[in-house]
Amino acid sequence: MHVHVTHPNGEAKFWLEPRVALATYTGLSPRELAAAESVVRDHVEEIIDAWHRHFGR
Repeated sequence: MHVHVTHPNGEAKFWLEPRVALATYTGLSPRELAAAESVVRDHVEEIIDAWHRHFGR
């Protein structure tokens, strides 16, 4: 299970389970990457719930 985060300067992919972890990224500065990861961590349960609603369990 993963989520893609897009930004005007690039994008990142984060694994959601078993824990939030960076998979890949391109074009993002360390500060932008840290901010993206923070948003994913802050909303991980919502993201997982949305994943299950969309893709099923």
